[in-house]
Amino acid sequence: MHYVQKNPLPVPPIGPYESLKATVDTVLDWQYELRRHNLLSLYEKGKTLAWNANDLDWSIDVDFERLMRERAANGAGAVINALMTPPIPLTDDELVRMQLHMNSFMLSQFLHGEQGALLATAKIVQSVPWEEAKFYAANQVADEARHVEVYHRYLTEKLGISYGVNENLRQLLDTILCDPRWDITFLGMQIMVEGLALAAFGVTRMQMADEPLIQDLITRVMADESRHVAFGVISLNELYKDMTSAELKEREDFVIEATHLLRDRLLMEAVFERLGWDVPLWVEWAKQTPFMVGFRQMMFSKIVPNLKRLGLLTPRVREAYEKLDLLKFENHKDSVEEPEVAPPHELVELMMQLMAKAPATETAAAR
Repeated sequence: MHYVQKNPLPVPPIGPYESLKATVDTVLDWQYELRRHNLLSLYEKGKTLAWNANDLDWSIDVDFERLMRERAANGAGAVINALMTPPIPLTDDELVRMQLHMNSFMLSQFLHGEQGALLATAKIVQSVPWEEAKFYAANQVADEARHVEVYHRYLTEKLGISYGVNENLRQLLDTILCDPRWDITFLGMQIMVEGLALAAFGVTRMQMADEPLIQDLITRVMADESRHVAFGVISLNELYKDMTSAELKEREDFVIEATHLLRDRLLMEAVFERLGWDVPLWVEWAKQTPFMVGFRQMMFSKIVPNLKRLGLLTPRVREAYEKLDLLKFENHKDSVEEPEVAPPHELVELMMQLMAKAPATETAAAR
């Protein structure tokens, strides 16, 4: 694929490359028994449903700012100000800029997460003991490379704005890639990072409903990612019930820490900084306002039932999740019961309000 990178991604302070000293045991499976038929079914489905980045219509003109201004002209600004209760009422111009940058930030983090998934899944090929899992992980490596390709092209050729990797996400990816235990790689990437990404993809697709290229792109990626999360759940199923209390505590600690890192990556400090706004003021708003709190909670709608299925919604994890008000998702269907992901109904209702053509109302004009 050849395309013009009109908008190169920002390089983080650590430089253009980061070298991690990862230790992993490379496991050869000399049995080739192929007994795990649910993994083999996923492998066959992955091969059948593979797609090419060139299948997307890259000739589509992307002008997300124009789309946001059309919504604002229909009164969306008044609805957003009412629902999101920003610390200072925003003009239509400010709301357009905020939405554009927030979506660019999310898409940029999708890209960085996909690179992490590319490397983590290559590690799984080496370290997971079962041949069936190696087969599927190898297929997923190709998926992740394609995801990096399409998100990078969209950001650099079409959208015109991009962000470097969020420090919380980078820290979690480093942990996942450096930990020598294969199940931690599965748990961190397939269950936590990709589980949250699935929900975030759905939100972004709703927010950019009138942009056809990103609709096609995210729909294709979500179909792949739903299988990837199911791969993690199937592979780890029943593994944790036989662990010692010390081993289980280490997994609990990891889940709790990963949850906080994933939640904090959604505070979007970088967006407020680039907009030139009062960062402490707006970060505090993001932490406290019900809309933003609910937005972050909804990102865990698939993670919680998956952890429950794996036996990792233990009393310690439950206590941590109760403080974050995440236990309301525990009875949702997990990724084996329902691989496809639908946005939580609360979010659908909220987004329908934001997308509705409200009566044109002039927002407050000044800060």
